[in-house]
Amino acid sequence: MQYNKLVRDKIPAIILEKEGKEAVTSTLSGKDLGSALMAKLEEELAEFKADRSEEEMADMLEVLYALAGNSDSAWSSVERKRLEKRASRGGFEDGIFLIEVPD
Repeated sequence: MQYNKLVRDKIPAIILEKEGKEAVTSTLSGKDLGSALMAKLEEELAEFKADRSEEEMADMLEVLYALAGNSDSAWSSVERKRLEKRASRGGFEDGIFLIEVPD
């Protein structure tokens, strides 16, 4: 079966253990990995839209961690930016939906 998609690091070993089949893989890096991670994020978002579970949310978060690492950004730096924006602009807990700003 053809997959042609980014998978978690231990998936080839799991396939070997459970199915007794040797997976054909390649290793991506740089821009190729970045593109594959963006496609994976879209895949995980679609799965989360269909099943709003903690598991699917965790999958999206794992891809975001990988994207940060692939862009030479430490997750701590991303988290610092998130907290800065939260302090200056707030979060989303209040559910404010902006309709318009009249002239």
